[in-house]
Amino acid sequence: MYIKDSRGNELVEIIEVAEDAARQKHAPVTHCLAAVRVGSDYLLGWNNWREDWEIFGGCMEAGETMRECILRECLEEIGISDIEPEYLGLMHLNLVLDHFAAECREEYGGLYGIKLPPEALEEIERHRLDREEIGKVALLKDIGPHERIAEIDRALLTYMEESA
Repeated sequence: MYIKDSRGNELVEIIEVAEDAARQKHAPVTHCLAAVRVGSDYLLGWNNWREDWEIFGGCMEAGETMRECILRECLEEIGISDIEPEYLGLMHLNLVLDHFAAECREEYGGLYGIKLPPEALEEIERHRLDREEIGKVALLKDIGPHERIAEIDRALLTYMEESA
């Protein structure tokens, strides 16, 4: 899988490597993302800073494992804590300069899948903590055709569907 987004970021591949070995074999592992399936559709968050819809996740904090990172991010951005994310692999990315770094760089990130029942939507909106970055959430089917969805995240959703 290879995709380059309109900003110049590249998802080079998704590497099949054991979760506990990922950080020893590939570096730097800097972040984790989770595709959240609610019933038969995917949940996305509107990123107020990037101004697009995206899947959930974020940067790893010092001393955090990938699993700890995705659990924390899911609590902050989606308001869910009683979950068991499925590790799907390691994303290999080439990223352009942004507010995280002043130069282009190669990074890796953990990719997870989460399945929730449809009734979880009501709880999600009540319990989300990070509303500054993620302004709102919506199912993919409810996002308008002219609304921007992060290209790499859209490709990851397609990958998830094809892998299911």
